[in-house]
Amino acid sequence: MRKIQRAEITKAVRELCIDANVRLPKDVCGAIDFAIKNEDYEPAKNTLELLVENYKIAEKNKVAICQDTGLACVFIEIGQEVYVEGNIEDAINEGVRQGYHDGFLRKSCVADPLRRVNTNDNTPAMIYYDIVDGDGFKITVAPKGFGSENMSAIKMLVPADGIEGVKKFVIDTVFNAGPNPCPPIVVGVGIGGTFDKAALMAKKALLKNVDESNPDPFYAELEKELLEEINHLGIGPQGFGGKTTALGVNILTMPTHIAGLPCAVNINCHATRHKSKEI
Repeated sequence: MRKIQRAEITKAVRELCIDANVRLPKDVCGAIDFAIKNEDYEPAKNTLELLVENYKIAEKNKVAICQDTGLACVFIEIGQEVYVEGNIEDAINEGVRQGYHDGFLRKSCVADPLRRVNTNDNTPAMIYYDIVDGDGFKITVAPKGFGSENMSAIKMLVPADGIEGVKKFVIDTVFNAGPNPCPPIVVGVGIGGTFDKAALMAKKALLKNVDESNPDPFYAELEKELLEEINHLGIGPQGFGGKTTALGVNILTMPTHIAGLPCAVNINCHATRHKSKEI
């Protein structure tokens, strides 16, 4: 049994909150660079170049890539042979509190969805747990802005809708979102499970590298097809048109009920922020 102190978790979460908001993942940077090389519509190319300039300034000056530094979504992979000394959620929330304060990050969390009073420290975090074998402990912080989150959707399809129903729902969701999620976007898709599991898979899909294909060739081909169709919509960077509406599409799936075909789409803007650390 490996023991982990509460202070270790707090320190890691603090660092990840700042790092995730300041440094764009290398795979996303690469995808934008690739898009610039393949974009021949000048307004779109110029917009992509501004995104590059923006993320370079953010990293150099240690400031946020985007003013919407999001709700702190924290994913924990905890081994069965790990014992945390102290309350794990208190430790995570203290890390978020410190990270958003010390990193000069916008506090975007309200304590109640209708009364709208800001918590002033960006807590509580949205925390998700996976229990795994061994004594590992991995933390991933993924700040989620709501310009893109608000454009996400879920639909309880039925088996008769099949693959064409899934494709139509994903494409329609992106089309209806238009320029609102600040494209170029990354699209996470969750298929299967239940209402809640499909939504969680769609969010977890956004943690994958944008150039990472599904290990199942069937779904890898579906990711490729969806990405092509989305980019043919012509929405383009920031809605100005062009070839690059999305940088990537990632799909996660799981078993489901014989009568169901849940499908969720979680959208991220180009600032698909996530950082991980093992302690």
